[in-house]
Amino acid sequence: MNPGIRLSILMPCLDEAETIATCITKARNFLSANEIEGEIIVADNGSTDGSQTLASNAGARVIHIPEKGYGSALLGGIKASYGKYIIMGDADDSYNFLELKPFTDALDSGAELVMGNRFIGGIKPNAMPSLHRYLGNPILSWLGRLFFKNDIGDFHCGLRGFRKDAILSLDLQTTGMEFASEMVVKACLYGLKITEVPTILYPDGRSRPPHLRTWSDGWRHLRFLLLYSPRWLFYYPGIILMVVGLTLSAWLLPGPRKVGNLELDINTLMYAAFLSTLGLQAVIFSLLTKVFAISVGLRPPDPAMQTITKLGSLEKGIVTALLMMGLGLTSSVGALAYWSVNSFGPLDPTFSMRLVIPGTMLFAMGFQTLLASFFLGILQTKRK
Repeated sequence: MNPGIRLSILMPCLDEAETIATCITKARNFLSANEIEGEIIVADNGSTDGSQTLASNAGARVIHIPEKGYGSALLGGIKASYGKYIIMGDADDSYNFLELKPFTDALDSGAELVMGNRFIGGIKPNAMPSLHRYLGNPILSWLGRLFFKNDIGDFHCGLRGFRKDAILSLDLQTTGMEFASEMVVKACLYGLKITEVPTILYPDGRSRPPHLRTWSDGWRHLRFLLLYSPRWLFYYPGIILMVVGLTLSAWLLPGPRKVGNLELDINTLMYAAFLSTLGLQAVIFSLLTKVFAISVGLRPPDPAMQTITKLGSLEKGIVTALLMMGLGLTSSVGALAYWSVNSFGPLDPTFSMRLVIPGTMLFAMGFQTLLASFFLGILQTKRK
């Protein structure tokens, strides 16, 4: 790090010849007007329209990033920057680089990540497609707040500032558009100090369509949020399935039940057992996913998870699994005995299946628990 550089203004670039010089000029004027010792970095991702030359001539330091992707360009630019602070923004002139003072003020006040909020600052006419403005961004931002317990109103704003050392400590990995989500998600998980400032979004200055692809990039962001939140992806759905399945099973086990004109019997009992089994599988997936994510550094250590995994050792898991499988076998033996009483002939399914269904459910859930216990033991094996 160059000790004389306080701020690096970083612009990812892929064929932005129409706007790159304008953005750099605004950034230079901002640094000059506010007497900030800084630099402008253009992280070029393989432009073929001469953007690199235009950027260099306008006074930027051009970094060539051979690996394709928005995240690759940004991460390469972050690593190459000299500034203590970095403000990143698109090079399409949709953000005014003369308006960065709120970001530097927030960083000077101790923030480690400063997010722009376009919904507070203002979105100029034709600056954002209606689908993004009223559906995509609000829904994804709401999910980000729900999953990761934060107050960020604009989860995907492309103009943001941060401390270089704080963001590098997150060990960001993604190379595509979901890089923006990963930065915010990990900042929340690792407890970085995050704040928001109003930001105005302007119509970009390009004559060509943007690089952003509405549905595919929106799905990539949603997929990333889900994968980083096993609690919402696996645990909560699993608990709901188990509660519904086990409650229904207990209700139907004594005999048929009538709900209005409907009579619920062994067919419903079978589906209830199926829901219970699926629910346990989802809960197990939640546990294994979180343990794996912590073990490889994708998520920070979780004291509650450490307590759970210590209590649920391999040996305890095996014992629990064998008990469940034993109960399942006992129920099946009861069904076999009932069959033998009837000379192995035709049976009344409304009675026999009330022994068979719980038996197979318990055996299946016990076997799931057994496999999960061994896999958890593998994940917890100490390694260099």
